[in-house]
Amino acid sequence: MADQQGYGLLKGKKGLIFGALDKRSIAWRIALACDREGADFSLSNAPVALRFGDLDDLAEETGSKIFPCDVSKEDRVKELMKKVKEEHGGIDFILHAIGMSPNVRKNTGYEALNYQWLQQTLDISAVSLHKIIRYADEVGVLNDGASILALSYIGAQRIFSKYSDMNDAKALLESIARNYGSRLADRGIRVNTVSQAPTKTSAGSGIKGFDGMYTFAEKMAPLGNPTADECADYCVTLFSDLTRKVTMQNLYHDGGFVTAGINEEMINDLAKLYADDNDEDE
Repeated sequence: MADQQGYGLLKGKKGLIFGALDKRSIAWRIALACDREGADFSLSNAPVALRFGDLDDLAEETGSKIFPCDVSKEDRVKELMKKVKEEHGGIDFILHAIGMSPNVRKNTGYEALNYQWLQQTLDISAVSLHKIIRYADEVGVLNDGASILALSYIGAQRIFSKYSDMNDAKALLESIARNYGSRLADRGIRVNTVSQAPTKTSAGSGIKGFDGMYTFAEKMAPLGNPTADECADYCVTLFSDLTRKVTMQNLYHDGGFVTAGINEEMINDLAKLYADDNDEDE
């Protein structure tokens, strides 16, 4: 991606990117793509995440400032927006790439959820989007015509058992995007979610059964699973003026997985697998 040609799609635009952790994270790749396209932006992540990640390297590479923020606390989010306003005046895009589930991390089954952890999952992974938009609006840092984007997953619509309560969190995330999109439309501000295919990131690899989810999607999607860099290119178009009338949408970036039935290779493999099983039973 480093050698990819830029088109100046975000020249003169300013933004705020949440959730970059290391070079494998989608938010990191989106930040690089935004930098390539001429944007000026700040970076934010939770203080604890900053201790374990490499965000300083990204900030140096893109000439960005880092503003730590615990998005579970309203006063911290409001203070962050004030700092961003001081830094940029106004911003034209926000990326929400925040997600965390203690239940998933600790392999807690959906039928036995720890409800305190569930509240943390919903607060950090979904309600944080509401807080970010609310205080960006209240502080007055959002420019007219801005674009707000949150990363989602098809688990919001379909059940992936190992994704547990994150299925619920992503459904809430998408609902918040639609609700706020309707309320900010009079200023030309767009709010969308991108449902990215399973992607080999540090966060993704922490989900039990992720390799199976990734392989299944790769086999099913006619174009295969898109990479983090390909997701970044797509997000750039949604931050740009080329998508001024796209809002309140959940946009699938998954190689066609969402509309695929099944492919011939998988049919043949399954037929052979079950034929082998039947032979063994006999």
